Amino acid sequence: MRIIGLTGGIASGKSTVARLLEKLGAVVIDADQLAREAVLPGSAACTKIAEAFGSGILNPDGTIDRKALGSIVFSDPAARNRLEAITHPAIRRLAEERIEQLRTAGAAVVFYMAPLLIEAGLTSRVDEIWVVYADRDTQLQRLMLRDAMGRDEARQRLAAQMGMEEKKTFARIVIDNRGTPEETESQVRDVWAREIAGTGGAQSGRNRAI
Repeated sequence: MRIIGLTGGIASGKSTVARLLEKLGAVVIDADQLAREAVLPGSAACTKIAEAFGSGILNPDGTIDRKALGSIVFSDPAARNRLEAITHPAIRRLAEERIEQLRTAGAAVVFYMAPLLIEAGLTSRVDEIWVVYADRDTQLQRLMLRDAMGRDEARQRLAAQMGMEEKKTFARIVIDNRGTPEETESQVRDVWAREIAGTGGAQSGRNRAI
């Protein structure tokens, strides 16, 4: 089974590209969704997070208040490392379970969409990496609009992740999402036809832009 890591920067458009791939028939495992499952109330990870950061990061129903937790970890690299040490192993276990289920079911290609695929050291777990690219100014404007966030906070969020130019160097395929939705969809359809539908998943050289 061919496992393709789909990643990018914050507000670069990973989810948009994933939805387009799903429309074309792709199977996508969303690490963000796994992250939510990993910290459900009563889970070991949820308990550890509350112990590490205090009960103030919990909602009344016991779920994680992601905004409250984010305000802590995005301003403190040490806190972010503590959180990732709790969540990454739990997410990894869930991902391995999903992948094995799909392998057993006979899936030929699976996309694993993870914003921190490279930063978390998971590149060896996928066969290749596709990066959804947007320049920093585009990321900043989209993040402010999407999350109703001030410029300083948005810059802080961007600074907490690997820069897009560096992330591109890990990519076999780069999908440029700076343009219109129609332009992005056209790129995704082209790469799907070339890389998945028409070739049976054959691989070629690294760092190709489409």
